[in-house]
Amino acid sequence: MTGYAAILLAGGAARRMGGVDKPARAVGGRPMLHRVLDAVADADQRIVVGSSGPLPRGVRTAREDPPGGGPVAATAAGLALLDPGTTTVAVLAADLPLLTTAAVAELRRALAACHSRDDPPPALDAAAAGPEDAPAAARSEDAPAAVGPEDAPATARSEDAPAAVGPEDAPVTWRETLDDRSAALACYVDGDGRRQHLCALWQVPALRSALDRLAATRGGSLDGAPVRGLLADVAVREVSWSGSGPPPWFDCDTDEDVRRAEEWTR
Repeated sequence: MTGYAAILLAGGAARRMGGVDKPARAVGGRPMLHRVLDAVADADQRIVVGSSGPLPRGVRTAREDPPGGGPVAATAAGLALLDPGTTTVAVLAADLPLLTTAAVAELRRALAACHSRDDPPPALDAAAAGPEDAPAAARSEDAPAAVGPEDAPATARSEDAPAAVGPEDAPVTWRETLDDRSAALACYVDGDGRRQHLCALWQVPALRSALDRLAATRGGSLDGAPVRGLLADVAVREVSWSGSGPPPWFDCDTDEDVRRAEEWTR
């Protein structure tokens, strides 16, 4: 048992694809949801929140309250199913067909390194919860993220971080900041520096606290809550992908995105 789990969010409306079951769309001959499940095959628990169809043995399912209540409500529904001993949890969109086990391992390394005395501390998102915030800083259906070669190719790893997983292990950049607290989560940033909040790994106690704080500001409800609202006064370790392969945080919001992902998988 590693104390590591994964929650896959599969309940989006897919408006830009005409309302289809987006996670069931095939990329490289397999549903996107199943490709993401493969990327977290080493997790102690895998939980799919939302419509899912047939799933591999051992994968649990949940439904956000209310149905269609958004990614924050779905995250809370998945969190409720975690075993008591779970310490970290990947929170992932179910439409990340290019995600790999190695890419998730980078997030795990980055978060673990925050507890190393020799590693630089994480960024602090002190302004995350203002009313002017966009609904989601993670690449959402309404905010396509850029994919470019401008990711920095530097590496910054702690000797105390977990070992690499898989021969395709790729270098990353971990952002150095001035905050002195351990990070609540590690998440990828795209080539323009935008955080991909639905390609992230959280400390479970920090995620529970963030959900409770956000619910308290919304009369106890997480229905329609913005993902960015979870980051109020939360320290974040930003991870930039600079491997030779495609960006693991690339999500498919349109038919064109699916075509691009197909090209990357050939």
